[in-house]
Amino acid sequence: MTGAAAAGSPVDGFLATASIVLSLVLALWSLVSAVRNRPPDRWQLVGLGVLELALLALAVVALVSLAGGERPGEPGAFFGYLVTLVCLPPLAAVLARMEPTRWGSGIVCAVCLVTPVVVVRLQQTWEVLGG
Repeated sequence: MTGAAAAGSPVDGFLATASIVLSLVLALWSLVSAVRNRPPDRWQLVGLGVLELALLALAVVALVSLAGGERPGEPGAFFGYLVTLVCLPPLAAVLARMEPTRWGSGIVCAVCLVTPVVVVRLQQTWEVLGG
């Protein structure tokens, strides 16, 4: 795989960028709520749902590319990051609902700060040059 092929990876582009931006906006919103001593509100949970839809779309694009014959540079790590990525928002929603205090908003904030890192790692595992 060359640099030009890596630049066209299925996990890089609009969906990845939108997921990262949405996640960071939701993290900031949740941080403000936590600092104001507010529990997670319905809109934070809706935001997690929208983030999950974007991440699922990213996963579908990646799986379609795999079915089309493309391969990530590190398949094991790629699938690990992909599964983790789609599990993060539902996990945050469940934990935030279990903790109806400011710490629930903190949980949402933490997960939304981890999500962009996992998206970038997913991109990096696709782009690694295979042997």
